[in-house]
Amino acid sequence: MPARRAAGPGGGLEMLAGPHAVLEALRAGGRPLRRILVARREQGPELAEILRLAGARQIPVEHRPPEELEQRSQGIRAQGILAEVGPFRYREPEEVVSAALRKSEPAFLLVLDGIQDPQNLGAILRTAEVSGIHGVCLPKDRAVLVTGAVVRASAGAAEHLPIAQVTNVAAFLSWLATQGIWVVGADQQGERVLYELDLTVPLALVIGGEGRGMRPLVKRRCDLVARIPQRGQVGSLNASAAAAVCLFEVVRQRRSPAGGPAGGGTAGH
Repeated sequence: MPARRAAGPGGGLEMLAGPHAVLEALRAGGRPLRRILVARREQGPELAEILRLAGARQIPVEHRPPEELEQRSQGIRAQGILAEVGPFRYREPEEVVSAALRKSEPAFLLVLDGIQDPQNLGAILRTAEVSGIHGVCLPKDRAVLVTGAVVRASAGAAEHLPIAQVTNVAAFLSWLATQGIWVVGADQQGERVLYELDLTVPLALVIGGEGRGMRPLVKRRCDLVARIPQRGQVGSLNASAAAAVCLFEVVRQRRSPAGGPAGGGTAGH
């Protein structure tokens, strides 16, 4: 397959800032934590749980002045807690897809074509995790990586998701088709209305980058391109809002006793 994983940025340590990000990194256990820094005045139930999990994993906890944490947090608001962690561990694309196909329900993947803003990516990953997505695939180039800022914006949800990087998104979508996965792109110029599609089939949902949407070649590799019906005057939803609408339409259909779209039709027809 033409899509390959890229190593995390550098081989050194990264900073996670904020109690949600640090707590979810501890709960997920996906990457090593070297130490946790806590502001001396910090307290509360989240800190108590962080200290409990850190103790169980024998991770050193150091109490420091609050201003030192803010200086170390690399421009991200620390909220009294920092953790030094290893680089985010990306999965192999084949591993993510194979695991999704082995689930007891139809595969449910999210492919992002060039999200540039860490806040947008974090918001999308948070929604994706809550929706029960089986995996997320990001471009290797010309897109934001899963940084500490992204993890914080996701409220730590990124730590729980299988996330892969792919070298060529269009080629990856073509390969997904050979695995029996329907590829549906979201675009306001789409020929079909999202709510008319059957999204209960094995599915990869494609969301384009801010402003420009999906690149033309990526759009051409989708089996269908769907639009979200709008009634207001604003041109379109932003990437994170569009992703939320699409992801939870999939959730709605898969939880509905009748299943399938409200208006008939399938993702493949």
